[in-house]
Parts: sequence; C-alpha cells; structure tokens
Amino acid sequence: MKDLKDIKSPADIRQCSVEELTQLAKQVRETIIGQVAKHGGHLASSLGVVELTLALHYVFDTPDDKLIWDVGHQAYVHKLITGRYEKFGTLRQKGGISGFLKRNESEYDCFGAGHASTSISAALGFAAARNQLGRKNNVVAIIGDGSMTGGMAYEAINNVGISKHNMTIILNDNKMSIAPNVGEFSKYLNRIISDPVYNKMRSDLDRLMTRLPGVLGLRFRDLFLQAEKAAKMVVKPGRFFEDLGIRYFGPIDGHDINELIMLLKRVKVQPGPCLVHILTEKGRGLDAAVKNPTKWHGTGPFDPESGLPLHPGNMNPSLTSVFGNTLLELAKKDERIMGITAAMPTGCGMDIVAKELPDRVVDVGIAEEHAVTFAAGLACEGIVPVVAIYSSFMQRAYDQMMHDVALQNLHVVFVLDRAGLVGADGPTHHGAFDLTFMRSVPGLTIMAPSNENELRDMVVASIGMQGPVAIRYPRGVSLEKELKPATGEFDYALPKVLEQGSDILLLGAGFMTNELKRTAEVLRENGYNPTLVDARIIKPLDTECYRNLLESHKVIVTLEDNTLVGGYGSAVAELLADFGLTDKKLLRFGLPDKFVEQGEIKELYKMLEIDGESVAKRIMEKL
Repeated sequence: MKDLKDIKSPADIRQCSVEELTQLAKQVRETIIGQVAKHGGHLASSLGVVELTLALHYVFDTPDDKLIWDVGHQAYVHKLITGRYEKFGTLRQKGGISGFLKRNESEYDCFGAGHASTSISAALGFAAARNQLGRKNNVVAIIGDGSMTGGMAYEAINNVGISKHNMTIILNDNKMSIAPNVGEFSKYLNRIISDPVYNKMRSDLDRLMTRLPGVLGLRFRDLFLQAEKAAKMVVKPGRFFEDLGIRYFGPIDGHDINELIMLLKRVKVQPGPCLVHILTEKGRGLDAAVKNPTKWHGTGPFDPESGLPLHPGNMNPSLTSVFGNTLLELAKKDERIMGITAAMPTGCGMDIVAKELPDRVVDVGIAEEHAVTFAAGLACEGIVPVVAIYSSFMQRAYDQMMHDVALQNLHVVFVLDRAGLVGADGPTHHGAFDLTFMRSVPGLTIMAPSNENELRDMVVASIGMQGPVAIRYPRGVSLEKELKPATGEFDYALPKVLEQGSDILLLGAGFMTNELKRTAEVLRENGYNPTLVDARIIKPLDTECYRNLLESHKVIVTLEDNTLVGGYGSAVAELLADFGLTDKKLLRFGLPDKFVEQGEIKELYKMLEIDGESVAKRIMEKL
C-alpha cells in the first residue's frame, strides 16, 4: 500500500491500483486539513478535488502533458503529489511554497494562477504552440463553476471551438449536489459516446454520408447527429458546449476514481476539443467545510476537531466590516445607493448590506469588468453605485474605469479592499499597484484613510461627491474597539497635519501613516523635529496646501504601501518639479519595482525596510 510520503512524483501514482488511490485520497485529505489547521489557507476547494487530481496525474503523463489549473485555490493536492510533500509544512509562509501555482516553483506548475478564468485561454495557447512545434502532448484545463462566471472563460471557449485543437477542459462543478442523473444510465451513455469503437464508427459514418449523392447524404448525417444529440440531452446539460464545437462528456461523480480514470483515458484520445463535466463536493472530508464551504474557502488556523479558530486574535472589528456597516447605515437612508461586488460579498463587506437589504446588493460573479460597466449604467440613471472589489482584482477592470466611468464623468464609488500587502496569499493578491493605475484616470478622486474613523467619514463623503471616487484601504482590523460616529463633515480636499515640526516633512499615504508615527518618535529621540502629515487624499493634491508644506521643510519623506513607480511619492515629486523646488531633498519609501513574495505583513515590512523604525534609520543614514 502506497504511503503519501513515498509519492515523489506522479510516476509513483501511476503504479497504484484504484484501491490504493482511494486510500491515498484519504491520506491527502488528512494532510491538507492538518496543514491548514496549523497555518491557515484555502481549504474547501482543495478538499473537493482530491480524486480528480489523482485521476488526472494517473491518466496524463505529466509534466510532458500539461495541466493548467484555474485560480489555484485547489492546488494543494497537486503540490503534494508533485514532489512537494516535504515542503508542504512551509505552505504560504515566508520563503515557503506558494498557496497558488508558480512556474518557478515546479515543472508541474506549467502556468501560474491566482486570479480566476484564465485556464482555458492559457490551455488553448499551450495547444496551439504544441501544434506549431509538432509535439504530441496532451493539454488539460481545469476550471471551476465559479471561474466560469468570468467572461474571459467564454471568450476562450468560443475560440477553442473554432480552433478545433486537441485539448480537454475539466469543468469542476461543486455548487450542485451529486444529481440523480449521475446514475447508471448516465454512466452507460458516457461510456458509449467515449468508446473508441463508437467514435470510429461515428467518423466512418460521417465520411460515408457526406459522400452520398445530392442532399441525401447530408440529410442522413443530420438525422444521425440529431439522434445522438437527443439521446445526450435526455440526461446531459452540455448542448451549449456542443453547439460551440466542443464535445461534451458528463456529468459524472467527481469522487468516483474508477469512473474518472475510465472516462479520462477515453477522452484523452478523442480528436478536437472536449469538455468533461464533473460534480464534486467542496470541502469533502471535513464536515464543517461541507456545511459552509464559503466560510471554509479560506481560513486561518483552527482546531480540526471543533472547527473553532486557534487564535481569535485582535477582537476589534475588521476594516471590511467597518465599511459594510457604514454603507448599510447610508443605504437605509438613501434609496439611490446600490452595492456591487464580484463574487466577494463576504470578503468586501457587502454581505452586511445584503442581509438587511438583499435587493440593494448585486453580486455579478467573477466578472470585474462587467461590474464596473454595470455600475456605469446605473450611474447614468441616478443611482449611486458602490463597487467593492479587492485591489488586485480591480486591475482587471482598468479599461472600464477609464472608458465607461471616467470618460463620462459618472459618479461611481470604488471601494478597494486589500490595498497594499495582504500577507500569505502573496504576489497574486497584494494590492501593490492601485495608486499607480488609478492616478492615471482623469477626474478620479482617490482617498486613503489612515484609520477606521477616516474610513467611515470617507464612505459618507463619497456618496455626496461628483464624478468617480475611489477609497482604498488594507486588509486588517480597526485600531480602536469603538468607532466614533461618522461626522458627515469630512473635508476630503486637504491633508491633515498630525504633528507640527520643522526641517523634515513626513507624508503618509493611508494606513502607512501609522508606521510614520513610529518614525517620528525615533527621529525625535535622535534630535530631529519632524512634521507628520496624513495625506488622506492621493488625487487631486491640493496645490496651495502642499506648496506651503513643501516650501517650509528641507527634507520631504513619503511612505506608501504601493509600488514606488507612479505612486504617491511620484505625485509629490511631480509637485516639487512643478513648483521649481529643486533645493529640496525627497526620500520616497514604498514597495519595490518587483513582485513581493508571501509572508506575514509585519515581517514583509521589515524585510522591505518600510516599517516605522527602518524608515527612520534610513532617513538618518541619508542625512
């Protein structure tokens, strides 16, 4: 009997019997639950694809055959059986293996993934390259039903059907239970339509009927195809794919290894593009995750017996909940307000509004581009749409922000959660670029609160403003247990001087202002007298106020959790140039011009030398 620790590569999987694979699946689930219970991670998705992952590596000759996974939330099984068992204890930790797919981590990770709906497009690229180079390997895209809500997936499917390239799409459907049609008749029909003898007969008949004289052959051919389609439609929902030129197989039980292996072996040799529809149970193997897969999609450390968190941590409310509760208060008083989210109602706080005002929140699925243009349409008719999306996901809707909202000067409020570094999810999820790409959008007001009370005031102020508005804030909790009431009198045009000094001007963007408070302390301990300013507004910068601040200090320091390329520090540098203040010394601190790896946020700050003490040390070194 194979033990998981003895699996060094998928070649070892291929030596197993079906019974051994079943036992291996149990060990895989226990290992994943044990690891995530210690350090947190994406749990439910990986638990749902254990049998599928084993079957794929059993049937396909990886890494020569290419498995392209969507998003990467479900990659833990794949990592365990592709030589990373010994490193699995470092998952999502600084210097450890990634929680997603990374090309530079393993030859089995043939395409990086962290955002959704990319796998089919990438797989088609792999298939086209294979054909161009005269290779014979197989290409498989694995995509979940959630990712299929993204428009990019349908753009790719349309292209796949036209291309006729040999490739397989696995549609992992985990939203429905194992339906009644996954029974003997469905299995029987899958076996018939995937059988090599049947498919040879099908091809031979097709050639024969097209050679018959006149329209007779074409009529017989149409009758045959219609009969096949009718038989399949008795138990199958796959006509959509068939009509686009992709052969459909399924749905089948995604936890039946024997059935998966049989069907994948047959589909593997089918010419042209094929789609296999499997039904799985998200969170399988952990009762709590099965009952509430949304909660267990991503989790912190927990007790695997009780399901309770191991480290409750800071009991202050999260910034996400501060935003959600503020928006709920406003929406109760103003019927114009509507919330929009792209498959992240809980992650972005929109679930708080939806629970009390369900008809005032629209979840568009993983479709950020649609979310923004949908909001533009609402704004045209007098609605005040509040679009809440993670910073890194908003990158996907840049054109819609520019073309559909800003160009028409529409009043849409963008709320970017997870701005800055996010920790263990790493470079695919760090919100490191939002200030840069948003600063280039004409007419967009960008606000960055440094605490929860400013966040509340900014949300309130944003509703009454004109044109497009963006509020960005990091993943984290409030600094205070009790929030002050929103004043409704927030002066969003001006930076706020927190401590008046001389010589050195410390300008903080958003929550990084709190790091600068420590910088100011260290500088004062060493004989300096800095002025500390909370920028609050990143765009537009009030020229008169900034001129006074910049002219009255010799050294200007900016700190932000955005890349230094085109961020807040760049905006201040542009002002200095515009004012002709060439005698000033500008020190910019922020994220480097490279992708930052995973790790605890505080340790990443320390590593990048953008924590308060490191900034103070670097300032004194430069002076």
